[in-house]
Amino acid sequence: MTETTRPAAPPNPVRKPLRQLLAASVGNAVEWYDWYAYTFLATFIAAQIFPRSAGSPLVPLLSTFAVFAVGFFMRPVGGLLLGAVADRHGRRTALTVTILLMGGSSLLVGLTPTYASVGVLAPVVLVVARLLQGLSVGGEFAASTTFLVESAGPGRRGLFSSFQYVSTTAGQLAASGIAALLVSNLSDGQMNGWGWRVPFLLGAVLSLVGFWIRRGAHETHAPVERTERPGLFDALRKYPRQSLLICGITAGGTISYYTWTSYLPTYAELNGGFDKSDALLAGTISLAFFAVLQPLGGLLSDRIGRRPLLLFSGLGFALLIVPLLRVVDGGVSFGTLVLVSCAGMVLLTGFTSISAAVNAEIFPAKVRASGIGFPYSLTVALFGGTAPYMGTMFKDIGRPGLFPWYVAALCLVSSAVFFRLPENAHKDLQK
Repeated sequence: MTETTRPAAPPNPVRKPLRQLLAASVGNAVEWYDWYAYTFLATFIAAQIFPRSAGSPLVPLLSTFAVFAVGFFMRPVGGLLLGAVADRHGRRTALTVTILLMGGSSLLVGLTPTYASVGVLAPVVLVVARLLQGLSVGGEFAASTTFLVESAGPGRRGLFSSFQYVSTTAGQLAASGIAALLVSNLSDGQMNGWGWRVPFLLGAVLSLVGFWIRRGAHETHAPVERTERPGLFDALRKYPRQSLLICGITAGGTISYYTWTSYLPTYAELNGGFDKSDALLAGTISLAFFAVLQPLGGLLSDRIGRRPLLLFSGLGFALLIVPLLRVVDGGVSFGTLVLVSCAGMVLLTGFTSISAAVNAEIFPAKVRASGIGFPYSLTVALFGGTAPYMGTMFKDIGRPGLFPWYVAALCLVSSAVFFRLPENAHKDLQK
């Protein structure tokens, strides 16, 4: 008697764990490479697509809209929509969609015509490309988080979870390195003419590589029958407490992450008197150190649990961020800046190395991706994405010392959530 009449079971997620890690990590690195490439090359893009001399008043308006829409709208939308795709049609399907979206939008950025050649159509094309990138990045965390954690063998969810930020950091470093290489080897005319397009065209090619790898990965969540598919807002409607937990867990961690990985070089430049190149170099060194720490944090959480690491990170930042940033304010040496940056990365690892596992352990499988995607992306947009803006605002009003206290307050809020969070490290994932 054959078993051909039985529904196909999802493949064993631990049959090829390295392939699973590669599928999630390579794709995630490519996603964030494309995202950060825009950040590092924004000044060159603006000169060609949003020139100050443009006669149309729509140009600066579209520039503002692009930043707003991607940072504060499309990421939560992507988390909701593509999280639902992952819950209904499988994680692998959602992962292939996100990387194709990112590859297509990266290609569109690379081929965007200049304002001089097509007028207002140029910023419109770029806005569309950035909207697609925001949608993709929002969906990537929801899909890759669930895929990574569900792919882990017994006692390895923390370790697998840590590769979320290993790959994110790898993408950021790659984008920074390629941008720096181009700027140092090309003239201003070449960079403004065609050099800024190269990283995006390369990103489109890398997305195809990531797509090929992901297509060969094992599915960790079988597609759901049409009659059993969860509604778009089922996670929020049926699991409101869990959704609020995601927000509480994420608030302190995300502002700490963006403060330390993105804003600290600017903070050192504005308040510590550092040259821009030295501040960025210190940030790059600490980012590489941060990537190495992630698997160690994940492994430790598999042994002692998630809550001790979360409290180490949340309370550590709440107590130490003010003195750490005051050290930077004092105009210290380059070596001291690197040490301060790395110290913050150690604290940050307590959150980043296990956030994917912590989030995935909260929801049942049927709404896991969408349950994580929307509240996480919304919280990142509200607190993480605005961290550089808040830091600059406090500086502008003459109270830069308030910013560390703002970060500390959010970390205390998250720490209160960590105290009440159930310990799920040694329990099976919810079915």
